[in-house]
Amino acid sequence: MALIFYNFFLVLYKIGIRISAIKNQKASLWIIGRKDIFVHLKKWKNDTTPQKIIWVHCASLGEFEQGRPVMDQLKILYPTYTILLTFFSPSGYQIRKNYTGVDAVFYLPLDGKKNAVQFINIVQPSLVIWVKYEYWYYYLTQLKKQKIPLILVSAIFRPRQPFFKWYGSLHKKMLHSFTKIFVQNQASLQLLHKYSLGHNAAVAGDTRFDSVINTEKNKTALPTTIINFCKNSTVIVAGSTWQDDELALVHFAKLHKHIKIIIAPHNVNELRITEIEKIFIPSIRYSAMDTQKANTQVLIIDNIGMLCRLYQIADIAYIGGGFNASGIHNILEAAVYAKPIIFGSVYYKFKEAVDLVAAGGAFSFDTALALEELLITLINNKNSAITAGHICKNYVHQNAGATQKIMEYIKQSVV
Repeated sequence: MALIFYNFFLVLYKIGIRISAIKNQKASLWIIGRKDIFVHLKKWKNDTTPQKIIWVHCASLGEFEQGRPVMDQLKILYPTYTILLTFFSPSGYQIRKNYTGVDAVFYLPLDGKKNAVQFINIVQPSLVIWVKYEYWYYYLTQLKKQKIPLILVSAIFRPRQPFFKWYGSLHKKMLHSFTKIFVQNQASLQLLHKYSLGHNAAVAGDTRFDSVINTEKNKTALPTTIINFCKNSTVIVAGSTWQDDELALVHFAKLHKHIKIIIAPHNVNELRITEIEKIFIPSIRYSAMDTQKANTQVLIIDNIGMLCRLYQIADIAYIGGGFNASGIHNILEAAVYAKPIIFGSVYYKFKEAVDLVAAGGAFSFDTALALEELLITLINNKNSAITAGHICKNYVHQNAGATQKIMEYIKQSVV
């Protein structure tokens, strides 16, 4: 019965995405990217004739960042292997389709018995690694059926997930398909054991810590235009913002015009950038800095991929998403640069945020006035801001090492 409902869900998903594609660019990219996918996959396989393939799957961009340190180590330790990276979402694929750390990047075809069998038979992977989220029944069970080693990394589990519900038989079967499950924390492992799902699970930690440390070590210089924009000023970098974040920040901006603010919104489409320009008057887009005078208070980043580098120039990092039900975005990208961090009140789902608030490295607020008080306190008390920043950086380094644990298992048990 559960499988019938799952198949019905797949049909509805396919219909829904095609209807959405009429007006939604992301849905349109989802469909276009999968056109003739098996033809392209076969051509790639025939042209490269790889001996052994490691297939890494990420749902989207966030999972890619978690999987990146593992892919980097695989490339170093197994240079003769071919690494195939797949994405489900256009948000990940469009940004990382030319990623040079792997040998090929493709969309993952929608789940289904025929698609899963065809995909796996073409690729014939020697090892498969899935990152954190996203469970597709036919892919996972087909990999198990063909006895292909399958590892889940940086997984995190909560009691509300279907694996732990009376209706979760199908999801339980998916978990049993994995050869090894590496979870982020002890709570996830205990939950798996409670429901007899933890026989092949172990705590490795969150590979995001390794990812941001690598990014910080290998950081490249910021463009001169941005350095000049920030010169001799106190700078707030607001990353992955939504409109609620920007409305909270504009109150502070109007009252403290000597403070420079860099806004890097979560979405960078034209509609969102225009919305932000209407909130912050005057402001300048990054793409216009070469043609317009950048003597404004607010800089809007209208591209993707620069944010993790911007935090290095910040005095204070503001992380967006704290007013959405899904919660805040990645705070570790700022923490690794020893920056005090501020975000909205919806952060309880994220252990690193809870930990850093408790430790005094990060701060939460619920109103624009509370945000102003926080910012003024950190700006006027530089020693307190520096101390908070060091707490953040130390926390990142103390929690590093997940990648090494995963690689040790791969070296000893798989490859």
